[in-house]
Amino acid sequence: MSPGATRLKDEGSKLQVVTAGAIAGLVSRFVVAPLDVVKIRLQLQPYSLSDPLAPLRTAPVHRGTVATLRHILKHEGITGLWKGNVPAEIMYVFYGGAQFTAYRATTVFLQTALPVRLPDAAESFIAGATSGAVATSITYPLDLLRTRFAAQGRRKVYSSLMSAVADIRRDEGFKGFFRGLGPGVGQIIPFMGIFFVTYEGLRARLAGLNMPWGSDDATSGMVASVVAKTAIFPLDLVRKRIQVQGPTRNRYVYGDMPVYTSALRGIRTIFAAEGIRGLYRGLPISLIKSAPASAVTLWTYERTLNFMLSYDEAKESKSL
Repeated sequence: MSPGATRLKDEGSKLQVVTAGAIAGLVSRFVVAPLDVVKIRLQLQPYSLSDPLAPLRTAPVHRGTVATLRHILKHEGITGLWKGNVPAEIMYVFYGGAQFTAYRATTVFLQTALPVRLPDAAESFIAGATSGAVATSITYPLDLLRTRFAAQGRRKVYSSLMSAVADIRRDEGFKGFFRGLGPGVGQIIPFMGIFFVTYEGLRARLAGLNMPWGSDDATSGMVASVVAKTAIFPLDLVRKRIQVQGPTRNRYVYGDMPVYTSALRGIRTIFAAEGIRGLYRGLPISLIKSAPASAVTLWTYERTLNFMLSYDEAKESKSL
């Protein structure tokens, strides 16, 4: 195992790991919020771009990232690009802290509780998949709220975050906050496993290289994110569509959203109606978003953690 990988997993107290993960999530979310709204709008478009009835629909028919961006700016203003940002910021803070805490705890467990040490790749996969599943489950209601606010057009479905929580609790019950959790966990387990294996493998190989576009941490994070996101994207798309199901389904920017009773049926329906391209709608902007987001998250996490460790060392040296 490389020294860098050991540092990521084992150094720092629990409080330092949680703090660094939370700060990393907060900074990353702020940077990519507009791209996230555009991605969600593209993912929620429930019909093929080649549909001959598309020009007659009342909902906007977006034919790409730039067209979606222009439509939001024209009809909803610059603030439209940050719809759902409040629950998303809260989610990213808790997600970042939960993810890195679970990753660290799982790795320590694998290294100390098993009679035989697992290969680095297997260890990274298990720790990454576990941390992703734990963080996704804990923060899922916030993810659902983020999606629903981003799906609102000029007509508001929810007037505020608190009213959204109250309305969902009243009309859909506790289960309403967890619509789409199955494909959510189903996507995050392979995503995080593939991501951390790719990230740590590249990071070890790129260590010490001077690259003009960024550090080895940022480069490894970007490549790992692209590989993992492409592999699981159809599950992410169907999860977004399931999240806007329920009594408010016809009140979002796309008022004719089909009903998906399960992730598998949703994928089948999308493939039949929209083709293979329908399952990957929004992938380009998703890759553009996820690559810098992951790079910023990991870069901020490690720099924040290193700063806190250096600060503690300086305090200890002064006290001696």
